[in-house]
Amino acid sequence: MLKSMTGFGRCEIAGIDRKITVEMKAVNHRYCDISIKMPKKLNFFEAGIRNVLKQYIGRGKVDIYITYEDYTENNVCVKYNADLAREYFANLETISKEFGIENDVRVSGLSRYPEVLTLEEQTINENELWELVQEAIKTAAAKFVETRIAEGENLRLDIFAKLDGMLRMVDYIESRSPEIVTEYHNKLLAKVAELLGDKKVDESVLATEVTVFADKICVDEETVRLRSHILNMKETLSDSDNIGRKLDFIAQEMNREANTILSKASDLEVTNKAIDLKTEIEKVREQIQNIE
Repeated sequence: MLKSMTGFGRCEIAGIDRKITVEMKAVNHRYCDISIKMPKKLNFFEAGIRNVLKQYIGRGKVDIYITYEDYTENNVCVKYNADLAREYFANLETISKEFGIENDVRVSGLSRYPEVLTLEEQTINENELWELVQEAIKTAAAKFVETRIAEGENLRLDIFAKLDGMLRMVDYIESRSPEIVTEYHNKLLAKVAELLGDKKVDESVLATEVTVFADKICVDEETVRLRSHILNMKETLSDSDNIGRKLDFIAQEMNREANTILSKASDLEVTNKAIDLKTEIEKVREQIQNIE
């Protein structure tokens, strides 16, 4: 199914004790470039997150924002370092005796000494947290893919319409080519008659000249290949994922044939059609840049 490279997805999972929000958006990029911004406590899940995203994303520059809030009141505890407190107190006693001054230390004062009392975050259940993160990532990615598919269908219809228009241009060029040769023959005959008057025209020489001209402006091979490329692109647009690079290659080949037709054109109408072809091909190439 055709997918655009632009897309957006969001998921928020909120419970009694925690909330996680995942937002992801993408723009065009030649390769798959994923940037993840999330709290430090989730960093050890990055490899797992990227593995999950590989199932949904083939190409594009994707920015992912993850926020995590923990509402639990008991996720930290106070840790008492008894050994350090004794060492502080013993040194204070030594100072008191050495200088003959009263040791006025109180419990509240001793507790404020560095590292005597510290706040320590309780261990997080990694498996439980990963399940939450994974669910949010998958839900956001699924919505992200939905927007890509919807936009991809719009691109497919637009490109199909342009390709149908290009086929009509190719039809015109193919039908016009024999007329150009006939017109050239008639003009050449009239010119020779004007120059020679009543003298007999050498038909063999005239035929040779017309043949050389016809060969010079012949674009049969180019139109056949161009038609083939157009039909190939239409078939490819109905293929599965990750067709952007292939479509871009086909468009390059189409542009090459259009350039050759334009270089051989000796007729204003064919020239104009060849220019129109190149314009439409360029529009198609611009649209292809949005396809995954």
